[in-house]
Amino acid sequence: MNRREFLQCAAILITGVSASQLGFTLSAEQTVYLAAAPDYNTTPVNFFTPVQRETVTAMCEAIIPRTDTPGAIDAGVPQFLELMVADWLNDEERGIFISGLQDIADRIPQEYGKPFSQLGPQEQLQILEALEDAASDSSWYDLGNIQQVYMSDAPFICQMKELTIWGFFTSEEGGSQVLRYDPMPMYFDGDIPLSPDDSSWSNSF
Repeated sequence: MNRREFLQCAAILITGVSASQLGFTLSAEQTVYLAAAPDYNTTPVNFFTPVQRETVTAMCEAIIPRTDTPGAIDAGVPQFLELMVADWLNDEERGIFISGLQDIADRIPQEYGKPFSQLGPQEQLQILEALEDAASDSSWYDLGNIQQVYMSDAPFICQMKELTIWGFFTSEEGGSQVLRYDPMPMYFDGDIPLSPDDSSWSNSF
């Protein structure tokens, strides 16, 4: 099974939607894989070091913090992200991610006197914004670039944001408590007025 086929399987296992809903047809190998696959998000993974895992967890929660709705940790995003880095990213992408993650793990304690995971929300936000400023020339930030394939040369902060958002909004918590979800809409209405503060709809999770 090639990388594209694995990603398609991952999308089904994570979101729970069918292949037809996602717009592709399963190969025989994919069908066998999915028939035997457990819940992907519960798959044991031990790819990160303990310090890297703490850093990823804190960064995920800084990107999508718990407020009156669930945050990234509530939705199991750190586990999802470690699985994606271990199983889905190719060698180039994984190298960019680990290099950026290790930079945060090594540099931040020297600059701030504490690891990222022990800093306050404002300091964490300051660090994330600095990473974004440094990566702002990447085409990942191009205006209207909202449906691109995963960019292999995307900077670490872009990988971190994309995987965090993907993991969160395909989770049950993100799909049902942050996005709007109606498991039995009973009819299709293609013209529903939205107010400026309305969230998007989730078709599944």
